Amino acid sequence: MKIKGNQGGLTGKIRSEKAMVLLSGGIDSTTALYWVLENYKQVQPVIFDYGQRHQVEIRMARRTCLKLGLKPKIIKIDLRQVGGSALTDKKIEVPEFLKAEDIKKGLPATYVPFRNGIFISLAAALGEALGIFDLVCGFNVIDSPNYPDTTVSFIRAMEKAINEGTGAKLSHQKLRIVAPFIKMKKSEIISIGLSLGADYSYSVSCYAGDEIPCGRCSACLLRKRAWEEAGQQDHLTIRLKKEGKI
Repeated sequence: MKIKGNQGGLTGKIRSEKAMVLLSGGIDSTTALYWVLENYKQVQPVIFDYGQRHQVEIRMARRTCLKLGLKPKIIKIDLRQVGGSALTDKKIEVPEFLKAEDIKKGLPATYVPFRNGIFISLAAALGEALGIFDLVCGFNVIDSPNYPDTTVSFIRAMEKAINEGTGAKLSHQKLRIVAPFIKMKKSEIISIGLSLGADYSYSVSCYAGDEIPCGRCSACLLRKRAWEEAGQQDHLTIRLKKEGKI
């Protein structure tokens, strides 16, 4: 499925044959991976091992790539040295809620300081080295409005910065941050993924750190609500039941 026009003001026309996908392994980035496979001829997934509590997402993301015949680049950077987040500091507890509506407003404890800025910067450096100028992200703001590094204004500012601070400044070939789902609900993103044949069996979202969802963190609750709104059963749940894990 081609998302036409300038969805979210950040995609424009597909102008390149190659794209890099920032792949965390969650719903949004997995959908972005399938979207890129539909819209580009060459695809390079990049996975970040940043010392996250939920290391399982790296293993699962690699499984998804293997299934699709893709070889991801794994970039290691230890953001535990920075801290300040429940995802990189195990002394900080991951907040739990009874339902998605209980998720509090304000900067979440699971926000990792400038994580997406760091990821985009590294992806831009890798893209410059590999000659890949479209950097595709699964960012969206409707179901995660409290994260400052997933917004339209942030993406536009980062795109301007990387084009000022890379060889793109001296070239007609500019780097682009492509965020096709920026103004979509997670349930809409799932629907797009399903239309593209996306398999979410190895897509994990839980912040607690295990393959089996805790069902209480914000990521689990938002994922559950999204699948319910999409009117489908979560592929991960189906697989875990088949394997006798839940």
